[in-house]
Amino acid sequence: MTTGGTASMATAGAGQGVTPKLGATDLLAAVPELSGSAIDLQAEDFRKKPGASLTIDDMADLATRIAELEALGEAGFIVLQGTDTIEETAFLLDLLHQGEAPVVVTGAMRHAQQSGADGPANLLAAARTVACDDARGRGCMVVMADEIHAARYVRKCHASSPAAFSSPAAGPIGLLIEGIPRFSSTIPRPYSVRLPFVRQARVPLVTATLGDDGEHLEACLDHGEGLVVGAFGVGHVPENWVSTLEKAARQMPVVFASRTGSGSTATATYGFAGSERDLLKRGLIGAGRLDPFKARILLLALLRADVDRDGIAAAFAQF
Repeated sequence: MTTGGTASMATAGAGQGVTPKLGATDLLAAVPELSGSAIDLQAEDFRKKPGASLTIDDMADLATRIAELEALGEAGFIVLQGTDTIEETAFLLDLLHQGEAPVVVTGAMRHAQQSGADGPANLLAAARTVACDDARGRGCMVVMADEIHAARYVRKCHASSPAAFSSPAAGPIGLLIEGIPRFSSTIPRPYSVRLPFVRQARVPLVTATLGDDGEHLEACLDHGEGLVVGAFGVGHVPENWVSTLEKAARQMPVVFASRTGSGSTATATYGFAGSERDLLKRGLIGAGRLDPFKARILLLALLRADVDRDGIAAAFAQF
């Protein structure tokens, strides 16, 4: 199932830049190894957008379509999309996908008209992974550069390298060795968020930076139904943020995550104003091992599914 992205991009002429043009059938045709394999692949063009333009609703529609097809007997799903937002879309699909059929998200860092285009190799690796019996029951994964990543840990860590994806907090859960998927670890399936979404919600992400006076936090109280803070270290913010965050937490769920992208927020180590103990005492919710981007996705999905405050806290507690 294609949504667009670099793998599907081509240029209309010199100097015009590339845009999504190739369909799912075109992409499969670029991988001759698949035509002679035992994997029965069906192609579906779901969207034709760059990764940066995909929306929460696009992913909810995709998860619904996957559920429909799994109910009809399809054994697994490959989602090919732009890499800009894979770390967020894959995690959202992991939260929304209820079935046992594996979902593998992949893409390309080099478009089809560049030397060394990686889209065909990534599509082949994704197909081999999704067709592997050991992939069942693992939810959504990301396969890039012959590495298999859990959706909750994967991050895009380089702007342009073909080896842009890694899982800093845990490492890959498997590799493709001589074309065969080899899993080395199992990640428990996450708390699932049931569709359909029943309300709209906005969740800004505000990152703490040195010397920030926090004035922009006030705007979030009027323009969001939830808030995620990318905090320093294990969950710290400037002292002058504390009163505004406490006020925000009285009217909406406020989650703090570590802006470092690896490791976990703490719960009981530091005690100064703006520390993790202080924020928890003031009603904020710790994101645990989720980075700020994934914490925002989880909170946004929970709010749109109309989950209550206790349910939101329980969902984050698993991490």
